[in-house]
Amino acid sequence: MPIHVTSDPTPIRVLLSDDHPIVRSGIRELLTSSDNIHVIGEAGNGEEALALTLALNPDVLVLDMEMPGLNGVEVAKQLAGKRHPVRILALSAYDSMQFIDGLLNLGAYGYLTKDEMPEIIIEAVEGVAGGVKGWLSQRIKAKRDRQAELAAQRDKGPLAKLSRREREVLMLIAEGFDNPSISAKLFISGGTVKNHVTNIYSKLELHSRAEAVTWAWEQGLVERERPAS
Repeated sequence: MPIHVTSDPTPIRVLLSDDHPIVRSGIRELLTSSDNIHVIGEAGNGEEALALTLALNPDVLVLDMEMPGLNGVEVAKQLAGKRHPVRILALSAYDSMQFIDGLLNLGAYGYLTKDEMPEIIIEAVEGVAGGVKGWLSQRIKAKRDRQAELAAQRDKGPLAKLSRREREVLMLIAEGFDNPSISAKLFISGGTVKNHVTNIYSKLELHSRAEAVTWAWEQGLVERERPAS
């Protein structure tokens, strides 16, 4: 009678990148609690994350977006330019849908905010490794659905005058971001941001940034919360 030998599935090889050692240690402890995940390396900055990804070829790169020097966005751009197959799980304090969508469009497989329940990172890594493109937590999905519903309701109002990108710029203005920050979050040039702001003022008959912020809040364009610091 033949003997069938089964073997355990190959663990997911993860490279962990975050500039805070304590945060990195906590994430590593969570990930290594799963038999299905093996942390093969750690990086404390963007340069290390890029070099180790190219050297170790992990299945998943857990990539902090707010690292000094070469930040997470630049690491993601360089890996995309090299057509590296690593699946990036972006980790950030921001839950702005514009920023999240920008990273997913850049090639990241998933996005996780730092204020989620810690155990969700295992679910995120497994989802990304399993090929889920655009992995988001249930909380972020719910926020996206709420914003989509509000956008649909506003399409018949004054906001319908604005293009999709102009709406995104207006939302970030209302959340308190200046032009350079908007440029970074939407992955567009400073000149393009300035043009969008000019168009917003013209289409909505506004005369200043303060008026734009007030108008956006009155229209319920953004939730009454500020981005996490």
